[in-house]
Amino acid sequence: MVILSAFICLICSLASPAFAESYNWGFNKGKNGTPADAGKKFNEMLPEYEAIYKGDTKKKVVYLTFDNGYENGYTAQILDVLKKHGAPGAFFVTGHYLKTAPELVVRMAKEGHIVGNHSWNHPDMTSVTDDVIRTELERVKEATEKLTGQKGMNYLRPPRGVFNERTMRIAKKEGYYHIFWSLAYRDWIVDQQKGAAFAHDEVLKQIHPGAILLLHTVSKDNAEALDSILTDLEKQGYTFGSLDGLMIEKQLPNRMLY
Repeated sequence: MVILSAFICLICSLASPAFAESYNWGFNKGKNGTPADAGKKFNEMLPEYEAIYKGDTKKKVVYLTFDNGYENGYTAQILDVLKKHGAPGAFFVTGHYLKTAPELVVRMAKEGHIVGNHSWNHPDMTSVTDDVIRTELERVKEATEKLTGQKGMNYLRPPRGVFNERTMRIAKKEGYYHIFWSLAYRDWIVDQQKGAAFAHDEVLKQIHPGAILLLHTVSKDNAEALDSILTDLEKQGYTFGSLDGLMIEKQLPNRMLY
């Protein structure tokens, strides 16, 4: 009986989400206009769950996405710059952000930006149960709708960039597309900001057609550099696309015949 009990405990522990294989999102950065590449494993895994990290690498369109874990005083400035350039953005918000900066979330929606899901408590989703994942997503969705009137929520950025096939499968069943990224830098460390010129150069040296940019709104550097970044991208012939447009573009060839 003791041996049997121990065996059952072992099986239960191995089935626990904490023991499932998990991945940290990563890729080879773009350089000189060459697109970033996540490697064979992720390139084959993501399409099964309709997850994406870049758009059409033959078109000079970029997609601006922002993670909003908490407000640090710079999001309004970022919204001003997006408005100036007529550039759509996608803002991935947490429960904390919804509770502490509701007026900014309302402004995002009013100005035509996408408000996406970054989970309520920002957990490592690979270490929690299926039900917890669903609750994390539903709370953000419901609170956003209550604030903005936005019906539905389609896009998820996994907290900490940690994921596995289980978490992507659950999110897909809940109606979400995982949105990863092909351009980023260490911008979220607020006491290690290096100036607007540094932020500008980090983005420009990695830029490529179809890039999905990840920028954190807590970054002073990002807020101060964004206008010059968008200006210089426009000079290079880039335009700014919406995730909605990107997903339609990706789905139509698979769902329609011309």
